[in-house]
Amino acid sequence: MQQLFTLTTLLGILHSTVRLATPYLYASIGETFAQRSGVLNLGVEGVMLMGAYAAFYVTFTTGSLAGGVAAAALVGALMGLLMALVSVSFRAEQGISGIGLHLLGLGLSSLLFKLTLGTVQSVSGFPDLGLPLLSAIPLIGPALFSHSLLTYLAFALVPLAAWVLNRTTVGLNIRAVGDNPHAADSLGVPVQGVRYATLTLGGALAGIGGASLSISALNIFQENLTGGIGFIAVALVYFGGWRPLGVLMGVLLFSFVSALQLWLQLVNVGIPSDLAVMLPYLLTILALALSARRASQPSALTKPFTRGSS
Repeated sequence: MQQLFTLTTLLGILHSTVRLATPYLYASIGETFAQRSGVLNLGVEGVMLMGAYAAFYVTFTTGSLAGGVAAAALVGALMGLLMALVSVSFRAEQGISGIGLHLLGLGLSSLLFKLTLGTVQSVSGFPDLGLPLLSAIPLIGPALFSHSLLTYLAFALVPLAAWVLNRTTVGLNIRAVGDNPHAADSLGVPVQGVRYATLTLGGALAGIGGASLSISALNIFQENLTGGIGFIAVALVYFGGWRPLGVLMGVLLFSFVSALQLWLQLVNVGIPSDLAVMLPYLLTILALALSARRASQPSALTKPFTRGSS
């Protein structure tokens, strides 16, 4: 157990916490926009898988990391549009349509992987970039400020999302549509257009979240690469109370526990590995139980909108 409290181990846990937070931030911030407009997208996992595949395949075949990210965003946006078509235009039950989107992404990414790659390959992904001055801070500098570009962008996304939702007309329209779509419609806000936009944005960000795994964190693609990250991201939106800063706190907490369980196994502290692996998911269940009591969700969340009805 003493090995866990050495300086090297603690700094390693800190570095891993920041790195592991990256895909969760993209997916959960994107899902925050969708849910604030009143749509629950349980297909985030499938969108991330397709984004991860698209990013890896484009990077693998062209060598372009920027192209890989763009492909992931495009594929994610298209899947977000598909979710919007089914849940907003056709007014299908959002939970069922989201699960369908997840299964589509899971099966299609697996099929494309087998047809185009066949076996696990690797690429040269985004390198770690030390931020000037900050990465030179003794001890914590390398742990906090020596990460890939996608990690820095993920953390920068949080204040940007908070500003958009709370300080702009666009954010006001999103919140109005999620809380009272009929009142928003009476004021001329295009309810369906707002929901299409947030689902498309959420899909694009989830796709980039998948790319952060396949061409940054791991630099490989394999079947079911995300391993449940998309579903955890949805839970973290609830935990964060539908606020970007709250979501960030939830992401960091979950990432810390995930990093801790990895290092518990690495330093061999004597805790059964199965128990260590369970820790992040036990935390998710506890977080959802607690957030269900304290958070007030958007009033129209999961409720389809029909003009003229009440």
